[in-house]
Amino acid sequence: MPERRPGYGAWPDGEPDLPLWELIQTSHVVARGFTALFASVGLTPTQFGVLATLASGEDLSQAELARAVMVRPQSMNELFVSLLKRGLVERDGPGGRGRRTGLRITEAGRELLARAQPKVEEFNAPEAIELSAAEAAELSRMLRAVRDALA
Repeated sequence: MPERRPGYGAWPDGEPDLPLWELIQTSHVVARGFTALFASVGLTPTQFGVLATLASGEDLSQAELARAVMVRPQSMNELFVSLLKRGLVERDGPGGRGRRTGLRITEAGRELLARAQPKVEEFNAPEAIELSAAEAAELSRMLRAVRDALA
């Protein structure tokens, strides 16, 4: 009997190629892996994204940071406050509605990021996902193209 995958029962004549559906299904599996990986160092995937984005050294506003890590600006305040309380990020000035404040990663944030990065690289290693280096590079290129086309 052929493998039955979620979401394909609606096509009685067989499973069509639905690359974006495959992508969303794969994203759930990958998200579970990343959630466990980041929990092992005390982060969430989005917190890692914030720290990794701020590691460039550029001061960003909360709105700019939200766009960079692809979350709604409304979600950014709670996320930022949690990182601020932990001493992983800092901001210039008091902030507040309508006031732009630059956000920066702290030394503690850089240290935590440095602990997470090798785990992220290991999780993404071509052999960990059973791809060749060339296939992994092509997959990254194709995923960026899809994201850019739909963003």
